[in-house]
Amino acid sequence: MTFSATAVLLLALLAALLITIGVWAYTTANRLDRLHVRSDLSWQALDAALARRAVVARAVALAMTGPGSTAIAVTGPSSLTGASSAAMAAAGPISGADSAEQARSLAALAGRAERADRAEREAAENQLSAALSAVDIAVLRPQLVAELADAEARVLIARRFHNDAVRDTLALRTRRPVRILHLGGTAPLPTYFEITERATPAAATGLDVDTSRTSARVVLIDERDRVLLMRGNDPKTPELSFWFTIGGGVQPGESLRAAAVRELFEETGYHADPAALRGPIWRRVAVFPFDGELIRSEELFFALRVPGYEPDPGNRGYVERRSITGHQWCVGADIVALDASGETVYPYHLDRLLPEALAAASAAGDPEVRSIR
Repeated sequence: MTFSATAVLLLALLAALLITIGVWAYTTANRLDRLHVRSDLSWQALDAALARRAVVARAVALAMTGPGSTAIAVTGPSSLTGASSAAMAAAGPISGADSAEQARSLAALAGRAERADRAEREAAENQLSAALSAVDIAVLRPQLVAELADAEARVLIARRFHNDAVRDTLALRTRRPVRILHLGGTAPLPTYFEITERATPAAATGLDVDTSRTSARVVLIDERDRVLLMRGNDPKTPELSFWFTIGGGVQPGESLRAAAVRELFEETGYHADPAALRGPIWRRVAVFPFDGELIRSEELFFALRVPGYEPDPGNRGYVERRSITGHQWCVGADIVALDASGETVYPYHLDRLLPEALAAASAAGDPEVRSIR
């Protein structure tokens, strides 16, 4: 039995294709394994940061009633003895019986957060965050304020890196070829961890950041109630994309509205009247790595309704030209789909926030600003 030259060529091409698919599948499976390990390790780091914050929260509660109070039981995991000792050393008696109830609630919430399982952890930690935000840090000793600020900052950073690890894992794990070939095996999909950030400024951030800035952002809405989102990436990790609203840092001497209008023109080419902006409607504090730097940004969001148009950048800067790769007008379902695809949309849960922005954009006056994530 003999084969023709065509048959031999086809067999060779088929063998080369199978080898190529096998090599790709092998390397992708290994990469997925490394991403899952990264997600697991980032969760462990976040879990440790949350546990340390709970210890400091109990120290704050103890300081609000005095170390001799029997109303608060200060206990914690044995692995946190060092952190607990440092926090207790910083805690001192704070006069005022009216703080006793707040202190008992804070201690109870800290204990509940430590005992919560993974499914309930997010809700418990959010309740603790709200309780800590309600504490008047002006009455705490400086050492304890510094301890609390450091604990909160570590949680913010750990949460950011965990969510980034989850995003990277989901971006690869949810690709169609990966799902078809079951390259992820039986490992469960990692999940994001959302936690409310402090809505009131702490006396110290405790952050070792390269840049702190204030940003003006615009929730741009067209006549079909769609919001314009920009697609971009960190220049250091160009293969990982995410979505965000229009905006950027406020320049020295520039007002928030002027910055919002300038950024809107630079990124989309649209000339807006500053008086047409509604807001700020939201305030968000974010800590994130970008282009090799760790940035702490306080973001203020405006709402603006415009006729739909095709964005044409007016004057993007060097960093924007490197990092912005696309745009899309989105309704709520589109935002959910983008998040599900592994490309995170900022701010978080924008699909749920969109009705609020729609109402603000159509209102005659400016609404009251509130904190979001």
